[in-house]
Amino acid sequence: MSHFQLIKGKTFLGFKTPGIMGILNITPDSFSDGGVYYSKPTKAIQTAIKMVKMGADIIDIGAESTRPGARLIKPEIEIKRLRPILKGLKRKNIRISVDTRNSLTMKFALDEGVQIINDVSALNHDSNSINVIRSSRCFIILMHMQGNPKNMQKNPRYKFAPRDVYNYLKKQITKCEKNKINKNRIIIDPGIGFGKTSKHNIQILQNLKIFHKLGCNILIGLSRKRFISDLSKKEEPIGRISGTIAANQFALDQGVDIIRVHDVKEAMQAKLVWQALQNN
Repeated sequence: MSHFQLIKGKTFLGFKTPGIMGILNITPDSFSDGGVYYSKPTKAIQTAIKMVKMGADIIDIGAESTRPGARLIKPEIEIKRLRPILKGLKRKNIRISVDTRNSLTMKFALDEGVQIINDVSALNHDSNSINVIRSSRCFIILMHMQGNPKNMQKNPRYKFAPRDVYNYLKKQITKCEKNKINKNRIIIDPGIGFGKTSKHNIQILQNLKIFHKLGCNILIGLSRKRFISDLSKKEEPIGRISGTIAANQFALDQGVDIIRVHDVKEAMQAKLVWQALQNN
């Protein structure tokens, strides 16, 4: 595995930034695509390969829903869902991230050759997670979430959301460094939609540049999020693709390094046009 720091325009696991992370949920209840690939490993594997061909640099596989109101599931269930997918993709030369907050699932995924762990709890949910990451050479995505998926949207409050999220991520980065997890292995995600109102989400997006001060690379997940329909005409998730593209391009203008999306083909086309227009 390559271990280069993700720096603007430089190599990171074999690709140049900004990169595209394709979402592959293998759950029955995720907010946008729940049930599409659940109990259909062959279809999930084919979709991962297709997303890479369309331009995805990373495939982020989630076996536990973290939608608002979602209940906790056992790591054994996550692992059971992941096993056939990871084994089917093992020899496909695809960069895989596993979206999990459980140390047992992390260890299983890393043993299967996964290169990135995406933890929505920023290593807070499971006390052993930080030990698993420390003993590996993987990259870790630290995401901010107020509360947990079951209660996070019940009246979330901040003094000023961008600053509060910044301070939380700074604290988690320091914790990682004290545990011998080098900063060049850390990617930060402000967690749009996780314990935040649309007002909070918009404030964070309008102040994304402050997160560069943390010295880590930035991932943003805006795909089909509710704030898009709140700014538009209350569309259902599948009707928020155009708004997602607009929000992603705004985030890219603020210097984010990875955009996490359901709709890879559309995101890739928008990114290519945006990049071409940047060049003289």
